[in-house]
Amino acid sequence: MTIRCLAIDDEMLALDLIEDNIKMVPFLELVQKCRSAMEGMEVLRNQQIDLLFLDIQMPDISGIQLLKSLHHKPLVIFTTAFSKYATEGYDLDVIDYLLKPYSFERFLKAVNKVHEYMDLRDRAAGQPNTQEMVGSEGFLFVKADYKLYKINLKDILYIEGLKDYVKIYISEKPIVTQMSMKALEEKLPSRDFIRVHRSFIVAFNKIDFIQKQMLTVGKKEIPISEHYRDQLFKIINHEKSVE
Repeated sequence: MTIRCLAIDDEMLALDLIEDNIKMVPFLELVQKCRSAMEGMEVLRNQQIDLLFLDIQMPDISGIQLLKSLHHKPLVIFTTAFSKYATEGYDLDVIDYLLKPYSFERFLKAVNKVHEYMDLRDRAAGQPNTQEMVGSEGFLFVKADYKLYKINLKDILYIEGLKDYVKIYISEKPIVTQMSMKALEEKLPSRDFIRVHRSFIVAFNKIDFIQKQMLTVGKKEIPISEHYRDQLFKIINHEKSVE
């Protein structure tokens, strides 16, 4: 699999870094580097682009404005010096968020996530419908890799939505299946699981701590969007009052 990439950033040094990193990853191919959103839009209209590395703060049109204007979006990794955009990036359904300056190790983690998603998408195209799911008290079944997996609810740490897929993180290993977050959320008991973001559902009793716009489950930091924040704290306050 070759992933065709476009990089858009108004800083030449940032573009050169992306280019150097892409050269070190065998499955990536750089199609073009662009210094503005308008230049990038022209490339997107005329070239097949699988992955877009997109800066956020740029003159004239920001990366967020560009992304919102696209009807057919490639997979996107935001690259920016401002951490305040992390939550908005998740809201726009981007694959990952690279905070400048980032290491090659962090870059590789982001592009491996893209590779994983594209591999899942290609495999799912040849499989029968995997949306169906059977729930039962204490566990549920999901289809993945031509198998029907039984997942004990007590083992679920959190769930991450990735476009047409969900990634269910359990004690041993994550299971990826093709379904919507809404379909999965409806199968989970609301007393035990809470939606904290468009892209994340967490097991309430697995939350270690909450700080500002983030919560932590194990070593994973998960964003809390404004839309779900009030409901989260309503449940927390209810649990405290019960105690």
